[in-house]
Amino acid sequence: MGKIRPGIPKSHGKIPQPEVKQFDDSLVFSFKHLDLATNPKFTLDRCREGYLSKLLERLKALHGFKVSELKHNKSKSLRCHSLDWNATTEPGGFRCLNDQLRSLPAWQFEVSSNEHGRVHGFFIDQTFFVVWVDPEHRLYQ
Repeated sequence: MGKIRPGIPKSHGKIPQPEVKQFDDSLVFSFKHLDLATNPKFTLDRCREGYLSKLLERLKALHGFKVSELKHNKSKSLRCHSLDWNATTEPGGFRCLNDQLRSLPAWQFEVSSNEHGRVHGFFIDQTFFVVWVDPEHRLYQ
């Protein structure tokens, strides 16, 4: 009984607590609310060859941004801005979400300059929740 297992310091007899990192507002992505089924305009079968690669490249490039940098970026190659649902083909917004999430401002950013459409979602703190991929930019057609 009195043996200490390898890897556990003898003085403590417990597993050390993980280091708590300081809050950082660097952008992270979540696909928890990704909707690939309820609206046929925003399904992956509408994506051309190479789309997934371009999408992942964009997400990787944006990962180091601060949320405030993304939201206030005026770059024409990024085209990140909030959505006015009344000016879109989906005036009801993200109908696939519950009322609380639907009440949050929706945002979009471009996958690549005028070629691979947009990604639509919303922010909670530093997390951008992807809801729709829009390879043909159909939210505004």
